[in-house]
Order: sequence, then C-alpha cells, then structure tokens
Amino acid sequence: MQRRAEVKRETTETKVSLSLNLDGTGKTNVATGIGFFDHMLTLAGRHGFFDLDLRAEGDLCVDCHHTVEDVGIVLGKAIAEALGKKEGIARYAHEILPMEEALALCALDISGRPCLVFEGTFTTDRIGDMDTQMIEEFFRAVCLHAGLNLHLRILAGKNAHHVAEALFKAFGRTLCGATRMDPRVAGVLSTKGVL
Repeated sequence: MQRRAEVKRETTETKVSLSLNLDGTGKTNVATGIGFFDHMLTLAGRHGFFDLDLRAEGDLCVDCHHTVEDVGIVLGKAIAEALGKKEGIARYAHEILPMEEALALCALDISGRPCLVFEGTFTTDRIGDMDTQMIEEFFRAVCLHAGLNLHLRILAGKNAHHVAEALFKAFGRTLCGATRMDPRVAGVLSTKGVL
C-alpha cells in the first residue's frame, strides 16, 4: 500500500493544490510561478524518490513570500497525512550532501514535535525570482505542519544556487530515509508508543 496524500489550500493570497506519494520513484510535475523554487522542489522529489504533483498560484506581484510559505504548509500537511500514525517508519535519517563547492547537512526526526534549526547564510539576496530568505521560511512551514524536527546547516559554499540545491537535495534524501519502512519497527519507534 502506497502512502499518498492530496492537500489543497486556498486563501486570499494563494491557491495551492498538491499530490504526494512517499513511495514513488521521484516523478515530479511542479508549477508555482517561481522558476527557481520549481527547480528546487523537483530536485527534492527526484533525489528523495517521492512523487510530487504541485500547482500554486499566488500574489507574486507582491513578492514570493506567500506562495513559498503556503507551499511549505501544504507539503507539510501532505507528509503528515501520508505517514498517518507513522507505524513502521525508521523515523530518523541524516545526510551530508555535496554540490560542487557547496556542502549541506540535513538531519531529521519525524517526532511529531516541530522544530527547525537552520544555520548558514547565502551570499546573495535572490536566486532567480526567489528571495533566499524564503528557503528557511519554506522549511519552517514544512516542519510545523508535518511535525518534523529538522536541522539544516550550510557547511560550505559560495555559489548561492549550489548551496540551495545541496539543501533541497539533502532534504529529499533525508525525508526518504526517515520515512522508509523498517521491518524491525513494531508500531512506532518510540518508548512512549506514539509519535
């Protein structure tokens, strides 16, 4: 049985529709109106082996903030829905991923207790049509709505595109590892009995 979810969100600022399959092959079809963001989400799906179909319309005449944040909210909700009671999952995973001169660390606990620790700075304020400060905001929204404890750290990098790519690829691979089914896990991997 594949773990799937479909989530929609509509506000006065954005309209987001997302379909997620955690047990996919990395097929993505993403259109947010923000080219660089589309590229990053596509990379995360491909390298994390989850299928993602995403459509977002937002008030890009203002800036990219509402669209990026709301996509994070919807993706977080979809991850939580697809995981259900989180029974049988590995729960933890980490990745240190290189991209040219950039190096990113990602560590994840699907704990049900949302927390983002983001360490590092970008050398530019924008990459294409996306504000680099929105990368942290995207991951914060995902964490809050999926119940993830996520640590992201930029260990090296000068080229902002490479740094962002390393972060999104590392997140995809780490999400894949933490959500994988482990036959040794009976129920959930917690002494409390719940996640």
